[in-house]
Amino acid sequence: MLARSELPPDTTELARYLIGKVVVRTTPEGVLSGRIVETEAYPVGDAAGHAYRGETARTHALFLDRGHAYVYLAYGVSWMLNVSSEAAGVGAGVLIRALSPLEGIATMQRNRRIQNLRDLARGPGRLAAALDIDRRVDGIDLCRRGPLWIARDAGDTPDDTPDVGTSTRIGLSQEAQRLLRFYVRGDRFVSGPKALNR
Repeated sequence: MLARSELPPDTTELARYLIGKVVVRTTPEGVLSGRIVETEAYPVGDAAGHAYRGETARTHALFLDRGHAYVYLAYGVSWMLNVSSEAAGVGAGVLIRALSPLEGIATMQRNRRIQNLRDLARGPGRLAAALDIDRRVDGIDLCRRGPLWIARDAGDTPDDTPDVGTSTRIGLSQEAQRLLRFYVRGDRFVSGPKALNR
């Protein structure tokens, strides 16, 4: 489990830092987990971020101290998992865009109603569905063991860092050209078009 003191206090740095870390979800069916292979940063003052217009009941978790879950429903269809990323009272976050499945794969396949391993958690809506993440875990402290937390991968050492690429973010109409998306180069679980994953 990651301590809050380990999390960089800057949104963009945190988005890069989270690559290679592990999202862990405990459910009645057992533990589900996946290694983070893609993130997007939504820093302070970003017009594309949910915190841009200030704190609301919906976005409250984005204004918690870094390391809390912010979960919202996109387009009324898919839940999205974000990590609050600044000091308490400052709204910003990191969207977790894709995971490489590790534990509980059979349960994730049932949750998604698919068998295809590559598409199980490749994309933010898919990973939330696979891990049974919804509004119930909004605001949860991801630096404490519970129903949802972030851990260090067993092989995560300073000498074993993934080859991280950077690109523009996906599916935005505002501030779309900012290089705030991070991904593991060559990883088959990364989402998005090939042109952005070189």
